[in-house]
Amino acid sequence: MPSRRTLLRGLALAAAASAVPLPAFAQADYVPPLRQMRGMWIASVVNINWPSKPGLTADEQKAEFLAWLDVAVQRKLNSVFVQIRPTADAFWPSPFEPWSQYLTGTQGQDPGYDPLAFAVAETHKRGLAFHAWFNPYRVSMQADPAKLHPDHPGRKHPDWILPFGGKLYYNPGMPEVRKFCQDAMMDAVTRYDIDGLHFDDYFYPTNTTAFDDSAAYAKYGAGFPDLASWRRNNVDLMVQEMQQRVLAAKPDIAWGISPSGIWRNKASDPLGSDTNGGQSYDNLHADTRGWVKKGWLDYIAPQLYWYIGQPPADYSKLVPWWADVASGTKTLLWIGQAAYKAGDPAQAVEWQAPQELSRHLTLNRDHPEIGGDIWYNANDVKVDRIGSITTAVNDHYQRPALAPVLPRLAGGEPPRRPVLAYALRRSGGVEVRAVATGRDEPFLFAIFRFARDAASGAFADARNLVAVVPGDRQVRWTDPDGKRGDHYYVVAVDRANRTSKPSNGFRVL
Repeated sequence: MPSRRTLLRGLALAAAASAVPLPAFAQADYVPPLRQMRGMWIASVVNINWPSKPGLTADEQKAEFLAWLDVAVQRKLNSVFVQIRPTADAFWPSPFEPWSQYLTGTQGQDPGYDPLAFAVAETHKRGLAFHAWFNPYRVSMQADPAKLHPDHPGRKHPDWILPFGGKLYYNPGMPEVRKFCQDAMMDAVTRYDIDGLHFDDYFYPTNTTAFDDSAAYAKYGAGFPDLASWRRNNVDLMVQEMQQRVLAAKPDIAWGISPSGIWRNKASDPLGSDTNGGQSYDNLHADTRGWVKKGWLDYIAPQLYWYIGQPPADYSKLVPWWADVASGTKTLLWIGQAAYKAGDPAQAVEWQAPQELSRHLTLNRDHPEIGGDIWYNANDVKVDRIGSITTAVNDHYQRPALAPVLPRLAGGEPPRRPVLAYALRRSGGVEVRAVATGRDEPFLFAIFRFARDAASGAFADARNLVAVVPGDRQVRWTDPDGKRGDHYYVVAVDRANRTSKPSNGFRVL
């Protein structure tokens, strides 16, 4: 059997010959990060993920959601992004918009429980962060206002909505609409213990005049050189005002957007990417680069749903472009990954390679601005058609990881240092017991194992991180790989992912 050094050298030569980056496990100098976004999107619109179909009982819906959390834990993720307002409706008892039809099959019908409260509580029990995912403007996946619930705002204010492409949308150019949408979303932010407010990539549906907002443009568009500039300003106002409202109401949560992956092509703008695809700046009136540069977001998660080398939008060209956009800002950069394309026989041959997504994460590591990834969507993370998710997890998620700390929260007071009561050998391994010492119980405990006493700097990465477990006043956890002579330490983690000083060490006798 070849030695590890021989194996690594062979892999390196093979990679150099094919220009394919080495997977993380094959790079001897790879240091797993302590903090890394590892998320997945759980979509509710047209029952993509959850609930799997309308009309399930409350218990069936609950069981399905718990199964999605099991997937997240199994894949070593630390966050879920759950769609709770897919079409100007609600997965909670909202005073602004009706119950979602994707729960019961009938818009406005009470599902018999509070799905958002249940989902947030169960997510936190597993030590995962819950990001509430909202679609800001979409009203309906069909175009007949008469099919909306009688109490729907679109029925009460028919001038607020516009048909386009077989769907209905709120008109982003009306200030009262923008405020109403913000109010509806902020209701969930203020009433529930969520960890983030998240927008997807849908803003204006298109740049065509077939989306007939001419009346609003005539009323509010004075001073703008053209329709596109006015529309772009409307979206800018939504983004900027949402930031201000989140900071005022609940500054400890994350606010971010996952836009389509191309801001502008270089042919349209010298600041654009070396691509030739649909441009969010022009098509959706979403100035995604500007939002980052102006500091209006805590994070941006562009959907880079292309393979490495794909014309006319090459993943390996978009990654450095986005890294450059985020560089020097306080906006974190996470990458939206197309799990749904891997192994899909309708996709290009490159997506039939189990290593494609793993190669994406390997390439990301060349750009320190990138702080992790979000996978679309949950079902594809679960079914893992050609083993692409398993390959990425095995190559890049060997160690647990804490979610990133928002730069604006990094200077806050960290949790108190916990006490490690003991680390004792048991029949199943080494049992570790940690006790919180602060007034607030930690959200998580990070457990480290070393072969000897640990230096103070040894807790800055995940090389010795063996577990991240949900917090409480105290926690017991058994390390199946622990043995005599190992040294254990525990670090408390708060909801902002700030970490305490490490506990006292405990050597296993």
